[in-house]
Amino acid sequence: MDYQDILYEVRDGAAWVTINRPDKMNAFRGRTCDELLHAINKAGYSDDIGVIVLGGAGDRAFCTGGDQSSHDGQYDGRGTIGLPVEELHSVIRDVPKPVIARVQGYAIGGGNVLCTICDFTIASEKAIFGQVGPKMGSVDPGFGTTFLARIVGEKKAREMWYMCRRYSAQEALDMGLVNAVVPADELDSEIAKWCAEIMEKSPTALAIAKRSFNMDTEHQRGIAGMGMYALKLYYDTEESKEGVAALQEKRKPDFRKFAKDD
Repeated sequence: MDYQDILYEVRDGAAWVTINRPDKMNAFRGRTCDELLHAINKAGYSDDIGVIVLGGAGDRAFCTGGDQSSHDGQYDGRGTIGLPVEELHSVIRDVPKPVIARVQGYAIGGGNVLCTICDFTIASEKAIFGQVGPKMGSVDPGFGTTFLARIVGEKKAREMWYMCRRYSAQEALDMGLVNAVVPADELDSEIAKWCAEIMEKSPTALAIAKRSFNMDTEHQRGIAGMGMYALKLYYDTEESKEGVAALQEKRKPDFRKFAKDD
């Protein structure tokens, strides 16, 4: 595949897969997801690769989720909701290699979900985490909610989704969303150390361990599948479209006008 939206590089047995859309805060469109699927599968089933690093280009953002500028509430027609995010989430879980999220800046919305799903998350002190779905007329009704609750706890997961607040790298570390926080200029060297440690371990043992961890939450894939269909129906409503319209018009959304009277 000819990559346009991502970069792929192999360093000492580690595949570094980087979303290369810094002008869009590394938000993903359909093509981005397709390329990530190809690259992560390519690395995940290569005998020469022992670990995968998922990152975002530039200094500002790891990933800010779906590219709202690439659609009018419908994205670009791929997958259940217009983007193959279910497939992307699944491939990160399914490849028999550890996947490390490299977070140097904003990990917001769908980007925060990717951090949740990756085996490890290593962040710069400048990293910012959070959800924006209910502010934008959206939600992740799968791993982004159910698996997040397993990681950070039910109360904190509900806070993240209901309140749409921002969290520092240290706060993310304290809640268990992040494995390590380092100065910005040490991020890549720290990740390289983690990669080197992983490369010393038995690849078969790691693959079995990853499958074992996943088995405990595999039922959440079914929840995600059903939830994405519900989300598609929600995206077709005026209430959901209000979020995108407000963003484009640079105003605060008025979701309450869609509330049903008792």
